[in-house]
This record gives sequence, C-alpha cells and structure tokens, in this order.
Amino acid sequence: MPHRDDLVPQSAPSPSAAAPPQDPGRARIAIISAGVGAGHDGAAEGLARRLAEHGFVVDRHDFLDLLPARAGGLLCGTYHRLLTWMPEGYQRLYTSTDQAARPGLVWRALFRAAERRTLRALAPGTRAVVSTYPGAGQVLGALRRRGLLRVPVFTYLTDFSVHALWVAPGIDAHLAVHPVPAAQAHARGATAVAVAGPVTDRRFAPATAAQRAAARGRFALPADATLALLVAGSWGVGPVRRAAAEIRETGVAVPVVVCGRNQALAEQLRRDGIEYAFGWVDDMPGLMHACDVLVQNAGGLTSLEAFAAGLPVASYRCIPGHGQTNAAALDEAGLAVWIRDPADLGPVLAELLHGPRGENQRAAGLALHRSAPGPVPTIAAAVATGPLPLPTRAAVSTGPLPTRSARPAPKRFRGGRRLVLTAAATAATVSLGVAAPLAHAYSEAPARFTTVAHYLDGDGR
Repeated sequence: MPHRDDLVPQSAPSPSAAAPPQDPGRARIAIISAGVGAGHDGAAEGLARRLAEHGFVVDRHDFLDLLPARAGGLLCGTYHRLLTWMPEGYQRLYTSTDQAARPGLVWRALFRAAERRTLRALAPGTRAVVSTYPGAGQVLGALRRRGLLRVPVFTYLTDFSVHALWVAPGIDAHLAVHPVPAAQAHARGATAVAVAGPVTDRRFAPATAAQRAAARGRFALPADATLALLVAGSWGVGPVRRAAAEIRETGVAVPVVVCGRNQALAEQLRRDGIEYAFGWVDDMPGLMHACDVLVQNAGGLTSLEAFAAGLPVASYRCIPGHGQTNAAALDEAGLAVWIRDPADLGPVLAELLHGPRGENQRAAGLALHRSAPGPVPTIAAAVATGPLPLPTRAAVSTGPLPTRSARPAPKRFRGGRRLVLTAAATAATVSLGVAAPLAHAYSEAPARFTTVAHYLDGDGR
C-alpha cells in the first residue's frame, strides 16, 4: 500500500547520520517493524497513520536494518527459502522454539548486537517506542531493563497466536487485537496486557451493492458468480495451487487468487485453468468488495482486513508455524473457521456464504473493529504521563551514546567481527528460523487457548 510522506519506513541511520528535525509542538513516537512478508509493516503503517491523525510525529524503522553485518537480509532470505522448500522441518523447529523458556544463545547474541544501532535510530525527543515485530520487542525490552531507555515501550501483538518471542521482559505493555491473544500473552507472563483492537485501513468496510458491482468491473470479474478470494501472503507461499483447484472443484465458488509478489505462481495458476489469478494488488479493499468469502492460509493482517470488510473467513491448507496457530486462535475466537479436511471445504464454504455460520462470523468480525478503540489511546496516555520508572537501573536519555575510543580496531578484528555476526545469523536461521517470532508451532490444540476464560475473569494483569 502507498505510504504518506511522513510515514515512509526509514532505515537505521549510520552513527554519523543527522537526526530527523523535531517539531517542538508534537510528541515523537518511533515504530519498529520488520520487512518480513507484509503483515508487520502493514500493522505498523496502520498504527502510524492513527498516531499521525492524533497529532504525533511518527518515525518508522525496519528491525532487519538494525541487525549488524547485513544479518537481517540473510535471515529474511533464508526464512523465505526454507519456508518454501522445507515447511515440515520448520513446523518442528517452531514447536521446539515455542516451548523454550527464553530465546536461544545465538538469538540473544544477535539481539544484543542490535541494541546500539536501535538506540542510535531513535531521534532525540522520542517519547515512546512501539514494536510490531517480536525481535524488536526483545531488543527494546532489554534496553528498558538495563536502563538505556527511559521512555515507555510497547509491543503491539499483530498475530492472533502468541509465540514465546512475542513476550519480552522489560516491555511496559503488550497490546493485543483480541482477548484470545491477550490471554495467551498473559499466560506467558507478559506485562500489562491490554485488548486494544486492530488498526486496519478505513477503506476496508462492508461494500454497498454499487461498490460491489464497480469493483467487479474494475477487476474484470464475473458480475453474477459467487467469488472466493484466496490469499497467500505477500510471498505467495503454501499449497496455493492445490487450494485453488479444490475451491474450483467444489462448485460452490469461483476462486480469485492473490499471489503477492510471486508472479511465477500467478502464471502457473493461469496455466492450471484458474482464470482469475493476480500478482501484487494495490487495491485490496476493492478486491474484497468484489468477493463473497475469504480463504487464507496465514491468519495475518489480511484476515483482520476481511473482518472489517464484512467477509466471512476460512483458514485452509495453512502454512506451518504461525499459519496453523493463527488458524487455531481465530477458530477459538469464532472469527474464522479452520477447515482441516478437504472433504469439508465445499460444505463449509456453503455455510459461510449462505448459512448462519457466515452471518455469525461476519457479525463477530465487524464487532472486533468496533469493540476496542485501538492502541493509540494507551500509547498517548503513556506519553502524557512522561518517563516511566525503569525495572532496574536509573534512567538515561535516548540521546547519543557515549562514543568509543577513536582508535580504529585492526582490520582483521573488524573483519572477524563481521564473520562472527554472519555466522551467528546463519546459525540462528538454521536452528530457529527467522520466522520464529512469526511462525508459531502448533501440533494439537494448545492448552494455553483455554486460558481465555481465566484472563477475562480479571484475576491478573
């Protein structure tokens, strides 16, 4: 989606880069996301837009740029390849990662290495920092615990399921879009969990008959057919061809597939006889207006957008990790049915399109967007309160760090450091997968889903 000029993501500046200009009349808030897929950036964009509307100056940073020795690009690229080539291996890795009490040694080393660049990226006068990516939350929590940040730090939980890395000691508050992820975060010991609600683009809204007809015309879709919108994230991963063929074979709906940046997939689908296959789509609100039901495999931002648009949602042939845990959490919340058996695909789609199940899910999805004010009031209240007490040491400002000795390190040491960090990045990818903060292991219904009732009883924070 296009960005407003003041919300364009910024790479981490070099130590010598000038700080962005300050507006003394407006408080400054930093958002740290990650360009892994599009969900975390999409949530950051929506949050930045809402904060700007409330008068804040917003700086955005990509956590991958804050990792040293180009480790971010290595991790992202390796994640993409392994998710595509070895999904079952990823599932097992995520399961073990999700059960760990804290990040592994290699991850901790990488997070520690990102701390200095993270502090340098924060402009003087920053009044709060929000993470929409688990790795960034881990770094910010550590900085708060050690007294290197005196401003409030928030983690905005963009997934419906909460992997262990989403919860970081030192974070002042964890903000969730729904009580189910709030309960999971609470069960993992997260601090000050609050149900804040989603921050989707306001163009995602139920379509009128005129909007529906106009959207079908723009996308050259059949005027009278029942259309199932099949999405597979910005990378177009997972068994998309199989899912599209199975939707077509049900005879219940015509598949309309969005392949993201995977243009090769779109071309292959057309060769398979799937007539309506798109690559990257800028006008997703319009495409949702044109369709009748959403079928997704990851449970990310697109599901939240579909709820706002009044579409019933089904999870089907989900990708490993976060795709499956999000599907379970959405099903638990009554927002999206998880179709596990291909034999159920046709009957369930028919129920969503024409039966009470679809009406109930539409109502629940719309209520989700109306029931909470979003994370901005919580963040704004913390900014108004001023610097928060630190969990440990005395506070220091977010200004420049003390400079190191002017004497340069020997070249062999600098090269050795880069080699060590690159090796660490590779090891982290192989052992945990860069998507461990995103893709959450799931084998059978996790017991932590049952904590929803316990959380809603209000017996803990």
